[in-house]
Amino acid sequence: MSKARKITTFNPSECAQFGSVFGLPFTCEEAEVVILPLPWEVTVSYGTGTIHAPEAILKASLQVDLLDPHVKDAWKLGIAMAEIDVRWKKQSLSLREKAGKYRALMSGAESGETSRETARIKEEVDSVSQQFNQWVKEQTSHYLNNNKLVVGLGGDHSSPLGIIQALGEKYSSFGILQVDAHADLRSAYEGFVFSHASIMFNALKIPAVSKLTQVGIRDYCDEEANVIDNSNGRIETFFDKKIRNQIFRGGHLSQIYQEVVKTLPEYVYISFDIDGLNPHLCPNTGTPVPGGMDFEEALFLIEVLIDSGRVIIGFDLNEVSPGENEWDANVASRLLYRICNMMGRSQKRI
Repeated sequence: MSKARKITTFNPSECAQFGSVFGLPFTCEEAEVVILPLPWEVTVSYGTGTIHAPEAILKASLQVDLLDPHVKDAWKLGIAMAEIDVRWKKQSLSLREKAGKYRALMSGAESGETSRETARIKEEVDSVSQQFNQWVKEQTSHYLNNNKLVVGLGGDHSSPLGIIQALGEKYSSFGILQVDAHADLRSAYEGFVFSHASIMFNALKIPAVSKLTQVGIRDYCDEEANVIDNSNGRIETFFDKKIRNQIFRGGHLSQIYQEVVKTLPEYVYISFDIDGLNPHLCPNTGTPVPGGMDFEEALFLIEVLIDSGRVIIGFDLNEVSPGENEWDANVASRLLYRICNMMGRSQKRI
């Protein structure tokens, strides 16, 4: 059955009629948006569980009502999720265990044997992480070459680097809008080059990334502050404390977000770490931080972005850890749907 035929026969008001993402009837070949699951969390340094996010969000998505008041007939855009590659999930679980051993060795008394073992583990983690990045890049390029919009669904925040690299070959210049509690600008964290705390440092190595605009940042270190200060304007950071203080003194969020959007070029990639939200919306995320955005507040920022005429060229949603009650996955599934729809609208595909 063709996509057009499926649209005429599908009832968006019924309960989920298919086990695919959001209960939609579309395949990856038919959909405008392809969600690429990224079951990877080798370098997580506190809480774990993000490796299970793609399955949990897929399950939770079946409870999402498809009417989006901001995008008419949004479901007709077509969203599909690629299969979860269990090979990388198994590899991640194995490597995470080794990374834990590495931390234990680093915290103990150092000896020649210890140094050799830690060096071996670090080399293996960095090497396999690079292989994973290359796989993500290849998968993304495949879908981009077939005129699809690609969404990375992590996994920890290191996982979407390959998507950004692939977009760096498709577009000569674009900006990144990062919603996050953390700056993620460390050159390495705990020795790991491809750490979740280094994603934006690594993304800035891509020549096509002309601008990084960060919103909601409220946990960062001296090294990251220096990277921001010495970026010559390539990085613009809207710290959560500063935004809150402006609002407390009578400022308007709409005005603040317009200033945020003005810093970005025409083409924008969104990297959305769920810990950018207030922890009551994501209590199980790996490194929750007090403060942050509410749900509609975060989506309002993206509405301001597309209302400005800027085009979303892709995005990722990461650091979702389902927890026992799967609350985080329920929040994430709704966030995922709304941003997919707004991306399609910005691309004039719906």
